[in-house]
Amino acid sequence: MPIIRTFPGPEADRFYLRFLGFSVDWEHRFEPSLPLYRQISRDGIVLHLSEHHGDATPGSAVRLRVADVATLQQQLLTSSIYPLRIGLESQEWGDELAIPDPFGNTLIFHTPRE
Repeated sequence: MPIIRTFPGPEADRFYLRFLGFSVDWEHRFEPSLPLYRQISRDGIVLHLSEHHGDATPGSAVRLRVADVATLQQQLLTSSIYPLRIGLESQEWGDELAIPDPFGNTLIFHTPRE
């Protein structure tokens, strides 16, 4: 299960929930003032987002398999939430869409070639 480091504040919701379309499955805090840890999902992809120092390192990359990365790219290009000009890369093993998050991580959505 990939754990992605995020920071406190509304930016993780804006990027992961509003822009990428993930939903929150569950959230946990040991106390109200302590860091948030949660699970999000979309179309069979499950990620853990953590505000805890030491759970993960900002600047990480994670590869996520999707059924149709070209359709995902078109959906994200029309979003006004993040005006990213994300390009689709064709590789011999499949098509990829690398998206930087606001915390220095990169999510690489890919559809393998048959």
